[in-house]
Amino acid sequence: MKNKLKTICIIPARGGSKGLPGKNLRLFNGKPLIAWPIIAANNCKRIDAVVVTTDNEEIAIQAKLYGAQVPSLRPSNLAQDNSTTEATLRDALDKFEKLTKQQFDICVFLTCTDIFRDTNWLTNAIEKLENNNALESVFAAHPTHKNFWQRSKDGKLKRVSGKMKVYSSRQEKEPIYREDTGLACASRSYLWRSGKRIGNNVEIIINNNFETSIDIHNEFDFFLAEKALEYLKKNNPEKVKLFL
Repeated sequence: MKNKLKTICIIPARGGSKGLPGKNLRLFNGKPLIAWPIIAANNCKRIDAVVVTTDNEEIAIQAKLYGAQVPSLRPSNLAQDNSTTEATLRDALDKFEKLTKQQFDICVFLTCTDIFRDTNWLTNAIEKLENNNALESVFAAHPTHKNFWQRSKDGKLKRVSGKMKVYSSRQEKEPIYREDTGLACASRSYLWRSGKRIGNNVEIIINNNFETSIDIHNEFDFFLAEKALEYLKKNNPEKVKLFL
């Protein structure tokens, strides 16, 4: 095995949310949403530092309580509705490296709103980067056999891929993959420093768990997550142990 690369996990957790006010502090399975990505990151032995970037003092308190570092509050210009995740991650990485006088090789991105996460995905993503210098990013991805359309500049609807012109059974179709970076995403640090979250040379960790599609941004999403957890506790308790 190649030398272990220095790895940081940064979790953005903004205080403001119009869809679900105070969502990152909402209790899910007895813990605030902010707790779950911190717990997953701390359970991953390949991660050397877990940092939360937030503009909210209460989120900062809870993040520290569950084992994350919060060196300072995020500036307000990076905590707006239109603030990009990429700018937020670059700011947090830059400040933490300057503060600790360290330089990280791999950066892991997790979100609070993606709940059903397997820590093994984080380990897998980091190890793939450690063992293949050509890779820039590794992330969780969900296969789908649906067909997708997008509107071109001339206003016409076109299939995303020419292969989607051929209709066949689900079992015979070649899947396409949806990024689920909030569940697990590891990238070379130089990408974050340049304002990018994901590079072009990537590998994926295929995730076939349908419950992981729940991304909490409003009351209905939260309702779905709670019902999914109820179902899993009753029908698949081993998966609950894996995810939570």
